[in-house]
Amino acid sequence: MIDYSKAPSPSYLLDLGRLKRNLSLIKRVQDEAGVSVILALKGFSMWRVFPLVKEYLKGATASSLHEARLIFEEMGVKAHTYSPAYLPTEFEEVLGYSSHVTFNSLSEYERFRHRLSGKGVSAGLRVNPEYSEVEVDLYNPAAKGSRLGVAPDKLADGLPEGVDGLHFHTLCESSSYDLEKVLAAFEHHFGHLFPALKWVNFGGGHLMTRQGYDISHLISLLKGFRQRTGLEVILEPGSAIAWETGELIATVLDVVENRGVKTAILDVSFTAHMPDTLEMPYLPKILGSVPEGEGAYHYRMGGVSCLAGDYKEGYTFTSPLEPGDQIVFWDMIHYTMVKTTTFNGVRHPDICIWKEDGELEVVKAFGYEDFKGRLS
Repeated sequence: MIDYSKAPSPSYLLDLGRLKRNLSLIKRVQDEAGVSVILALKGFSMWRVFPLVKEYLKGATASSLHEARLIFEEMGVKAHTYSPAYLPTEFEEVLGYSSHVTFNSLSEYERFRHRLSGKGVSAGLRVNPEYSEVEVDLYNPAAKGSRLGVAPDKLADGLPEGVDGLHFHTLCESSSYDLEKVLAAFEHHFGHLFPALKWVNFGGGHLMTRQGYDISHLISLLKGFRQRTGLEVILEPGSAIAWETGELIATVLDVVENRGVKTAILDVSFTAHMPDTLEMPYLPKILGSVPEGEGAYHYRMGGVSCLAGDYKEGYTFTSPLEPGDQIVFWDMIHYTMVKTTTFNGVRHPDICIWKEDGELEVVKAFGYEDFKGRLS
């Protein structure tokens, strides 16, 4: 049991025991299905635990030169790299840190293919199956006119020479049944290319560590595809690795009331520290809050930035909030630290680990120099 009172405020607090449980479950899928599962850094880049991740998974995937380098330096493996576009001045360095490089378009592949010769890097193309269960366009790579991936009609006559694999990604915190539907569309549009391939990357969005996810169905689906095609299968979840592995610790600084609305102003910011809560949007859970009918004290949670919309409302408590009270936001490790900013110069939360023996480790504390170092 975590003793949240020991954590500094504000801070992200990773529970090492919960992370290991997620990794164990994902390794079971990897082993039983005979696939490769790799960590997507765009969802979770806490490199302090990369050596632990490496004990369970088969590597990591990068979306940029910096992520590829981080994988190489801190996990000790070469990255599976995909970017919507590569900078010509960085491409040679990307190749040096990568085992696989996936291109977003046929034109880009043609532009760079001559630079792959002799590098020992496997080339792939991202494709668009033109099907997704994701309802929010901001997170839907298969939305009409998407810039991500090659459309089916452009590969009707076959693959360019030198392409070893295909990569699709149209899921977001999705189920195995969503994957099944996407996979049917993928096979329908691109199955004629399978005999020329070595591997297929099913992308991310496989939230297999969420309670209720049908693990057996996922394993059956993956095994079935492998048996039908003989291809190597790669999955690259991000959220699933860090799902419900840690919290964001905050403190009430003030409580203000205007026109009957009470706002607890915190030492964290939704826009700077929890941007997906505003982008998706969704209401993050606060430990100790209760359903509306079970408490008499209702609050809007306000961030510490000056953005007018830096708040979330809909929280109820059984006792009033006061300055100094601790607020613990549940499940705030994936897609938080990787997307934070120092907007307004607000202090970045510390990064901490709660170890299985009950020890709290402050991995990184942030201050003025971190803010200043991002500017000029």
